[in-house]
Amino acid sequence: MTTNILKQHRFHVALAFALVYVLWGSTYLAMRVAVEHIQPFVMGGVRYLVAGPLMLAWCVWSGRNVRLTRQDFWRLLAVGLLLLTVGNMGVAWAEVYVPSGLAALIVALVPIWVAIIQAWIFRSARLSLLGLLGLALGIVGLVVLLWPRIKPGTHLGQLEMLGVGLLVLAALGWAMGSVLAGRWTLSVDVFTASAWQMTLGGCFNLLIALVTGQFHHTQWTARGVGAVIYLVICGSWIGFSAYGWLLEHVATPKVATYAYVNPVVAVYLGWLFLNEKIDGFMLAGTVIIVAAVALVNLSKLKSLRLGESDMPLVEPARD
Repeated sequence: MTTNILKQHRFHVALAFALVYVLWGSTYLAMRVAVEHIQPFVMGGVRYLVAGPLMLAWCVWSGRNVRLTRQDFWRLLAVGLLLLTVGNMGVAWAEVYVPSGLAALIVALVPIWVAIIQAWIFRSARLSLLGLLGLALGIVGLVVLLWPRIKPGTHLGQLEMLGVGLLVLAALGWAMGSVLAGRWTLSVDVFTASAWQMTLGGCFNLLIALVTGQFHHTQWTARGVGAVIYLVICGSWIGFSAYGWLLEHVATPKVATYAYVNPVVAVYLGWLFLNEKIDGFMLAGTVIIVAAVALVNLSKLKSLRLGESDMPLVEPARD
């Protein structure tokens, strides 16, 4: 590889990392803004039914195979519902009641849930001592993060408690969808699979919105619509494309660093644009959770080197 080509490649790698770090971290802010006036499942239905079909059209234009077998369809439907209905919509719904930064930090524990599911449900990987340490540290980080809300004598509002519960459920749904996506093989490539996941998930989200009457409670403000457009372009298209490109050109453990950076970006943007409070507990919880995720990912890396797991280190993109 010549010097100029090498420099160009390094620039593309740096740009792709910057896009994944910043854009995916900013989606928590965008979702928080969107659900101020647009009901969560309305937002999720519109977002993914714009992003998915247009991405499918791009796949057709670029010569990719977009036809699904029956097995492909049911697997993509299951993964799409877990990721984009249970996972992503759980986060959106929770952000009606909790700050975007707090939501991002709780969701950052997804790699730990993934490790637990792999080790204790599917038994496809062994949770090493380092992984167990990361799991324990993650629990400590979550307690520190929520301590101002759960300490004795503090009244945790029912709606905020509901938001925290939804985030835990969303993280579990995302983790299960990620594990299944890694275990199942498909006849289409990753971009086509993601396009179908968004399309199928968007259809289901829209159905829920229609059945529950969420369209009647939605206000199409310029601020909310702008946030949805940002999520489609920056989260679903640019962010995921950069992520997919990185997986093809950079070692997977390096790409996994997005899991450490996204919550930090989300906390900072929530403070900067929405005046969300950042106190000592938030800062300490951030450091502990990021360290916990790093330990779990490091333990998975070691397992891969020892041939103990066939699962990918990095899970499919949430946005």
